[in-house]
Amino acid sequence: MSVPAINVTETAGARSFVLPLLIGTGVLVFLLLVGDSLLQDSDSYWQIETGRWILAHGAVPTVDSFSFTRFGAPWESSSWLAQVIFALAMREGWAGPVIVTALAVAAALALFAAYIERFASALVTAALALTAMVLIMPHVLARPHALALPLLVVWFVGLIDAADRKAAPPWPLLLIMVLWANLHGGFVFGLMLVGAIGVEALRQAGPAQRFRLALHWAAFGVAALAACCVTPYGWGTLIAATKILSLGEVLSTLGEWAPSDFSKFGAFEASLLALLGIALARGLTLPWPRLLLVLGLVHMSLAHVRSIETYALLVPMLLARPWAQQLGRSISAESDRATRWPTAAAVTAMVAATIALAPRLHYRFDPAQVPERALAAAQVHNARRIFNAYIFGGYLISRHVPVYIDGRAELYGETRVMDVIRATAGRDPALLDRLLTESDIDTTMLPPTAGAVRLMDQRPGWHRLYADDVAVVHVRD
Repeated sequence: MSVPAINVTETAGARSFVLPLLIGTGVLVFLLLVGDSLLQDSDSYWQIETGRWILAHGAVPTVDSFSFTRFGAPWESSSWLAQVIFALAMREGWAGPVIVTALAVAAALALFAAYIERFASALVTAALALTAMVLIMPHVLARPHALALPLLVVWFVGLIDAADRKAAPPWPLLLIMVLWANLHGGFVFGLMLVGAIGVEALRQAGPAQRFRLALHWAAFGVAALAACCVTPYGWGTLIAATKILSLGEVLSTLGEWAPSDFSKFGAFEASLLALLGIALARGLTLPWPRLLLVLGLVHMSLAHVRSIETYALLVPMLLARPWAQQLGRSISAESDRATRWPTAAAVTAMVAATIALAPRLHYRFDPAQVPERALAAAQVHNARRIFNAYIFGGYLISRHVPVYIDGRAELYGETRVMDVIRATAGRDPALLDRLLTESDIDTTMLPPTAGAVRLMDQRPGWHRLYADDVAVVHVRD
């Protein structure tokens, strides 16, 4: 059902940058207040250490140099630029990575609000921004994916605006793809959006325009593919970015790649029910290309919890224009240019405010992933080859200790990662014994809750050297 638009005197395009600035500033202040929550993933450690390695060597890594199990094996970092940024920020302590992450997320929400405000009231815009923030908050961590969030929003807005104008995307938008490809492997999703939104552009265009428009969108897609290879790795960037998708069982085991859990009512389920309820109650519809894209985003979020952030940011922007038109909201041509200066003003103000606050900010990494005293005890005992739990890998790398495994799952492969997970859980004593023997392990470092701790307590030829509430260390007799 389609409801004809009703002309009104006030249009979204006439609004100022005040609301996006307020939303961005509010997000920034909130994240700075809860900054410790951004430091809960040990991957942050090896990301920063990789950035330091790049700065020290003046080159990007092509082989592993952090582990003793895969030392020298081919490995490329699809997030090298973000890692350098985090390494530079870390010179100010943990406040640096927290500030950089908070600025990126705040910029993404400000951009999001600037687009939504073209088609919705200030109250609705603020409510949607708050909802998006609640949904993405569990995955807001000091890691490269957070720095790419504003690029995701800018890229999407550039594409969807072009589709709504029945035109090809502007060529300067390719600069966003170049930056994105150097920041994080999520740029592959950006490439997929070109095809999906290009179909929407063709649907809106008249029959006489479609062939020419299709050529323009195809040319832009090819150029975007070339742009993502403007990295130190060239075409290898695409390969490195997609390796994680070949990990099979690992993806359902690691927390952020696990399917969404509906055993308890949460924000994601509430948003899905609200979306469905509003559409049914108001008789709102979507053009079929946008509908397919929304369904695809929902599917991604159901399959992997880390995709909820993409759903939270893109679905409201996909719905904004068609639903505003069906609800009778007038949209002026001016609104298509509404995000240019508001964006610059909001980002400038947020950066200035944060720089002023930075000297007073102090944060601490999640203690449960920092086995500092356990490592000290192991080093006093002259540990050489440590069989470490997956979550301790990042910290050990930061202390220049060669690791058995760490968060670079694509380097180790599905078999090794799953073997370590099963052995650490204590589900296969024979597997644990084989892993210790194959790699000539002389020390183990595991969380006290790991099932393998009990096995190590009973294993002949080993004894417990150290234990606290973070890690338990066993060594050979």
